[in-house]
Amino acid sequence: MLDPKWIREKLDEVRELLRKRRHSFNLDALISLESARREALAAVEDLKAKRNEGARRVGELKKSGADASSLMEEMRLLGERVKELDLKLAGIEEEFQGQLLLMPNKLHESVPEGDDEGANLEVKKWGRPAEFKFEPKPHWELGESLGIMDFERGVRLAQSRFTVLKGAGARLERGLINFMLDLHTTKHGYKEIMPPILVNSATMRGTGQLPKFAEDQFKCVNDDLWLIPTAEVPLTNLHYGEILNESDLPLRYTAYTPCFRREAGTYGKDMRGMLRQHQFDKVELVKLCTPESSYHELDLLLGAAEETLQLLELPYRVVVLSSGDIGAAACKTYDIEVWLPSQNCYREISSCSNCEDFQARRMGTRYKTKDAGKTRFVHTLNGSGIAVGRCLIAIMENFQREDGSIEVPAALRPYVGMERVKVD
Repeated sequence: MLDPKWIREKLDEVRELLRKRRHSFNLDALISLESARREALAAVEDLKAKRNEGARRVGELKKSGADASSLMEEMRLLGERVKELDLKLAGIEEEFQGQLLLMPNKLHESVPEGDDEGANLEVKKWGRPAEFKFEPKPHWELGESLGIMDFERGVRLAQSRFTVLKGAGARLERGLINFMLDLHTTKHGYKEIMPPILVNSATMRGTGQLPKFAEDQFKCVNDDLWLIPTAEVPLTNLHYGEILNESDLPLRYTAYTPCFRREAGTYGKDMRGMLRQHQFDKVELVKLCTPESSYHELDLLLGAAEETLQLLELPYRVVVLSSGDIGAAACKTYDIEVWLPSQNCYREISSCSNCEDFQARRMGTRYKTKDAGKTRFVHTLNGSGIAVGRCLIAIMENFQREDGSIEVPAALRPYVGMERVKVD
């Protein structure tokens, strides 16, 4: 959520922000609501002041023995009018806050302007894509021939975009989860959390999934509970409504969770294999820090995600998302894209974002400064450390061998107890 004062005082900057983001938000309607809200608030405060003054006069009349009935009736009518205006103000305020929740975040000055992913800026490449002396297979063919992926039974058990991992496939997935958690907790200073994977609407609003992206989420029918789209949601909201101490910052959390997304609007896209699933595993990284340190912390977060791929010897590149491609809650986002031989291109495997105080305002999460003891909103950051299923795919395709087997990266072998996946 953006600061309403900033919106009110910097309308030209807000319009430029919306233009850069290629966003259709109706700013004029919000300005009109803000005007109505301030007008109604002034009217309510004026009437309440008159009511207070009237109550004081009624007290004086009664004390002197004079007749106060006429003034009391006047104050009763005034009180009813105050109630009416309070209800009107509450309605305007609710609508105003609802519109604020639909506005996207500011953009960092380094974000390239553009309409879509075509304007993303490549900033780094690591590793060299493997050169095969044979035609590399896509992961779904490898998975089925090795008996470690069952797409047909996934559909039978649920629907499309669900997969069953079997035998060595399940072991590789579990091994990757443990490998990532160990790396981030022992080397990068993150505290491991095991959060709920069902959260309430307030929690989903806190990180920006609601109300804007409700159609992408899975919701329980009989309860105010949603399946999380990523552990970013419960991890960032761990300190919902709290005032932290600056000396406790930064807070760094990591968690493995299954994640759930309806993938609305992606019908027909990446239908083969496990690249785009309704349920997938991910190890998430989340930070809460001071505004002064947040972009340094973003660099460290990106480095932790990169090291995951480097240790697994997977080629990747890093891009800065453009103004037309970046998520609504982020000020700046780095995407890490891993090389997939079957597609002869890089595909996203991690997004590392600084949301500055956008989520903190929605959550009411602040900290008390060391010096003056003032309270400020924290900055929140999140990133995949990394998407486990996509990492499994990348390993299968990049480490496939001509005989149809898959070599296990050296760093992962202690976690899975094997050097190669092959048909039994």
